[in-house]
Amino acid sequence: MIILGIETSCDETAAAIVEDGHHILSNVVVSQIDIFASYGGVIPEVAARNHLEVMMPVVHKAFKDAGFVTKNPNFDPTKPLSTDNQEFLDDWSKIDAIAVTHTPGLLGSLLIGTLSARTLAVLNNKPLYAVHHLKSHIYANWLTGASPEFPLLSLVVSGGHTQILYMQSHNHFEIIGTTRDDAVGECFDKVAKILGLPYPGGPSITEAAKHGDPKKYKFTHPNVENLDFSFSGLKTQVLRTVQEICDVPISYPSHELKKLLQKEQIFDISASFQNTAADILLEKLEKALETYPAKSIIVAGGVSANSLLREKAAKKFENVYFPEPKFSGDNGAMVAAACFYEIQSGVKPTDPFSLNILPRSDIR
Repeated sequence: MIILGIETSCDETAAAIVEDGHHILSNVVVSQIDIFASYGGVIPEVAARNHLEVMMPVVHKAFKDAGFVTKNPNFDPTKPLSTDNQEFLDDWSKIDAIAVTHTPGLLGSLLIGTLSARTLAVLNNKPLYAVHHLKSHIYANWLTGASPEFPLLSLVVSGGHTQILYMQSHNHFEIIGTTRDDAVGECFDKVAKILGLPYPGGPSITEAAKHGDPKKYKFTHPNVENLDFSFSGLKTQVLRTVQEICDVPISYPSHELKKLLQKEQIFDISASFQNTAADILLEKLEKALETYPAKSIIVAGGVSANSLLREKAAKKFENVYFPEPKFSGDNGAMVAAACFYEIQSGVKPTDPFSLNILPRSDIR
């Protein structure tokens, strides 16, 4: 089965064509990181407008990269390129279904993706599947051709989510732990901003941490019952530590602190923070194994690209899986993979004529 996956939940416009849930025929991602780097974060309205500009060119490139195109007999090279005047036409006969991220995410960004997918489904008479964003991140682990064994535990770590899920089979999800405040990826971004490191914070802190001492500063682990997380306290600890280092009151503007820090201090704080964040995540995962015996462990989401987290998890657990770094972030291939396993589990298509794509594929 060949599926076109579309992803626009935040600031990446992505489309991919995937066969049987793991064979990637094409994967196109247009990021808006350069646009938002100077702001230190995503502006929803700007993100939506940029999705609108590049959505169809991205889909067309996915078809072209997969070799699913035919020559346009009416193409006129003397005229400007446009949707009506392009050298190659998308061959929709090769596509069996369309999958699109429908929740969670930025409302405007999701609207562009879902409207595009609905229109393409109607025009080309293809079944449409609305896929939950976190499911897609989890199924990025199958894109390498790996076959994690069930039952399994999945640690989902991203800019908006930090959760542990228990899966007894494909498309069966039970949330057993979640964050009570900040997500770990959000914490990385905010700490990076305090330290004056570039957006996005995850890669910036990882790079700075390479030159720092992970034991220089001691940050306590939050005392949260059960399998839930809390990262707001860790973020505040970093802020208070920086204020103490700089010898300024807590009322001092946090965005001005970077001017008072030395490079070595930034490196050490980055290394100490990253080390603490990774330990907090893996401690909860280890605790989850006591109650939920699993044959495999999956780590998913943008923060799964973190090299220290990967290193520590590989040492602590057996049969632990990570997606390829290029599939840790948002992409269309993971959406197509999740859709494939939904179909295998008996999930029915969504009506593309519906005014709203209802969250019928929510993680439960």
